[in-house]
Amino acid sequence: MATKYSSKINKIRTFALSLVFIGFIVMYAGIFFRESMLLMTLFMLLGLLCIVGSTVVYFWIGMLSTKAVQVVCPECKKYTKVLGRVDMCMYCREPLTLDPTLEGKEFNEKYNRKKKES
Repeated sequence: MATKYSSKINKIRTFALSLVFIGFIVMYAGIFFRESMLLMTLFMLLGLLCIVGSTVVYFWIGMLSTKAVQVVCPECKKYTKVLGRVDMCMYCREPLTLDPTLEGKEFNEKYNRKKKES
């Protein structure tokens, strides 16, 4: 089974959105502990922390997105942003690279990792 890749920006945005929903679920779980003020408060605070964390992640990816290189996808001809050496098109999932040494090679996210110098 082939691995399904997506754009790095979209992955981080999906993570931030999931933090919002996790925060709501944790807060709703606190309702089940209405008898114990301490447990209910703990669940509400944990949910709030998840939502605040989501806000921080959205802010961070927004700042990162402004610095990303915009390219025209050769497949769908739409503008997309590339983070790192290799990335996927946000729209058609075409592998993209800005590194001429990687052109024509099989797409692998490991190309973005820094090599350990021995």
